[in-house]
Amino acid sequence: MSDLEKLKAEVSRLEKENKSLKEALMQSGQSSGLEGAVQELDKLADKALSIVVIGASGDLAKKKTYPALFALFDNNLLPKHAKIIGYARSDLPDSEFKKSIGAKLKADEAKKKQFLDMCSYVSGKYDSIEDFKKLDDVLVKIESVYPAGANRMFYFAIPPSVFAATGNGIRASAMSATGWNRLVVEKPFGRDSASSAVLAKALLANFTEDQIYRIDHYLGKEMVQNLMVLRFANTILEPVWNSRHVANVTITFKEDIGTQGRGGYFDEFGIIRDVMQNHLFQILTLIAMEPPVTLGAEDVRTEKVKVLRAIEPLNRDRLVIGQYTGGNPFQFSLC
Repeated sequence: MSDLEKLKAEVSRLEKENKSLKEALMQSGQSSGLEGAVQELDKLADKALSIVVIGASGDLAKKKTYPALFALFDNNLLPKHAKIIGYARSDLPDSEFKKSIGAKLKADEAKKKQFLDMCSYVSGKYDSIEDFKKLDDVLVKIESVYPAGANRMFYFAIPPSVFAATGNGIRASAMSATGWNRLVVEKPFGRDSASSAVLAKALLANFTEDQIYRIDHYLGKEMVQNLMVLRFANTILEPVWNSRHVANVTITFKEDIGTQGRGGYFDEFGIIRDVMQNHLFQILTLIAMEPPVTLGAEDVRTEKVKVLRAIEPLNRDRLVIGQYTGGNPFQFSLC
């Protein structure tokens, strides 16, 4: 057997082992999330389901949100009657918008067309109640074929600076009166603790806490999802995964792209707020937390919070901050 064949065989073995570890973890805790998701689809069939992507023409929506929705569609986890409506300030014809998001989807043309047929686009301002009324008119027309009513989910793929205005517009003009309404809010949630509190107050003025779902899309990466399996379902690693046996943990974030359309966003929030205080701290908590009582969201969050509370606050004397320069991405200057 050649070295390449040995390597392929080892990769296959590790994939099978990883799958069995996941199954063992799920059996020891909660039931499979995938099975639960499939069961939940049946509950959505009676009413129309409108998924509204706010900021649909932006970088995040094209690179993350629409490909994620397509992955759900491709795995039959998106209700077949769901419609995806994009809303953003860019004045784009429907065909151009679909071409833009279609370029980021990895699939054969037939499958891609099926998904894009579910999508449409409405342009409007984030601070205009009249434009959100225009969005509502489109939604009502789409949903009219379901007399039982409609559920609406609004995904915020927009900067935090327009969260409040967008929430006001949705509450005033675009809420479903015949079903549930949900907001999915992307990180970073403000610039600091004070601005985060202001945003929370603004959203809670229009929506109840159970209508708001805050997410960090980094937790959807397979390597991050595998951390709990690697830790708690591995009988070799689990007993030694503690401060008595681990001397150092290094978390490295690498990206081979520049700002590429995200200049305005980074100008306001910066890479530290964009990545470190959410993505990388989420990984830190998964690596360092104690085993949760169950795999339920509340129990996992409780253990994560314990880790964060145990960390001594950072100060400038203990930090080295670098700034990348143009050209070679591995060259940086200290500031």
